[in-house]
Amino acid sequence: MSDVTSEAHASQEQATDKRDLTEGPVRGHLINLSVPMVWGIVAAMSISLADAYFLGQIGTTELAAISFTFPVVFTFTTLAIGLGAGASSVVSRAIGEGDRSTVRRLATDAMILAVMIVILVCIIGYMTIEPLFVVLGAEGAVLENIIAYMRVWYLGVPFLVVPMVANNLIRATGDSLIPSLIMIASAIVNVGLDPVLIFGLLGFPALGVEGAAWASLIARAITLVLSLWIVIRRESLIAFVIPPLEELAASWRRVLSVGIPAAAGNMMNPIGIALATSFLAGYGAENVAAFGAATRIESFAAIPLLAMSAAIGPIAGQNWGRGKPDRIRDALRLAFAFSVGWALLLCALSWIGGRFVAGLFSDDATVIDGIVTYLRIIAVSIGGYGVIVVAAACCNAVGYSLFGAGIFATRMMVLYVPLTFAAAHFLGVTAMFGAILAANILGGCFAYYVVFRVLGRCDMSPARV
Repeated sequence: MSDVTSEAHASQEQATDKRDLTEGPVRGHLINLSVPMVWGIVAAMSISLADAYFLGQIGTTELAAISFTFPVVFTFTTLAIGLGAGASSVVSRAIGEGDRSTVRRLATDAMILAVMIVILVCIIGYMTIEPLFVVLGAEGAVLENIIAYMRVWYLGVPFLVVPMVANNLIRATGDSLIPSLIMIASAIVNVGLDPVLIFGLLGFPALGVEGAAWASLIARAITLVLSLWIVIRRESLIAFVIPPLEELAASWRRVLSVGIPAAAGNMMNPIGIALATSFLAGYGAENVAAFGAATRIESFAAIPLLAMSAAIGPIAGQNWGRGKPDRIRDALRLAFAFSVGWALLLCALSWIGGRFVAGLFSDDATVIDGIVTYLRIIAVSIGGYGVIVVAAACCNAVGYSLFGAGIFATRMMVLYVPLTFAAAHFLGVTAMFGAILAANILGGCFAYYVVFRVLGRCDMSPARV
């Protein structure tokens, strides 16, 4: 190895030491990791809102087309989240163990796995665009717009999945600022290009729905370049050596053992909300509209909790690898206390300003009343939801992803869906919102119990046997 390469690796290792999450105040690590993620998540959410806003200016057909694509787009996003969670879990634990060569090997193999999976699913997806959306009910001009959008969108899937895995690897080292800045940069480019390519500004042709897809592809290409540059040059996480097939397969099994359950767990929430929406359909369009708007408001209100769940991953992974479960317990207690405090604040805000916020989404009195009722009932239970997402992220980080998936499944399939179904069919809309409150609180209690049982297994951790 050349002197220059040795110096680069030494400099990188010194930088990593400064982000050692197994030493120093746990509270400080939580704050340093979660605060940048708040802005990164806000930026990521702004992209879909911008797409819907600009396409809505063209017409209902274009807006309907982009709405049809949501299940497919979300499926790929979930795949990326799962692969990222698996990569972050195994790499953060290896960092905690202090095994730098294993860190590079696992990070490299995770990236190879992501590329191979993306190529396969893109080919299958591209070849099945029309028949899939016909089955979903699209036809006529809506189907034509969907096909134009998805043909470009599939070309950009590698730019979605690979950077998400790379950013999770960066977070595993204890740095959430750079991934968040990359997410913000991508959002700025995407939102900036949307009107240019959709409406045909600055000399560009008006591409409509297809323009939204090109805007996303270009923005994600920039994300790909930035994230890979950090992973390869600054963090030196990629080993440019082809490993034996047996070693590669072993790395892939470790990543997928976390990634598959993590992806499945993340799919629970939208499935449950879709079912709850169908239960509400019999109560009229106004109640469905109110529920849809309220859940979108709720998703923004939960951003700090999602940021906290992103922060707990690298902290839990590194400390699990180092054999320090007490630091993980401290981090969880702080995160849970924040979740409860945040819920109490939201509860107060829902009573003070809930009607004002609802008025931003509708001028229909019935819809506004429905939104306000939902927010005032659900707000206090968001603390339980925070416990759920943080506990599940912790389980994923320490390699017990089946427990993490079980937490999500219990909240959604054991509690949320059956309770909302019963309430909607026998008691009414308000009772249905109360059922969601119960699912959040009971699910949070279950998650609290599960995650501390998992931490009791630290001495039996696969990474330490």
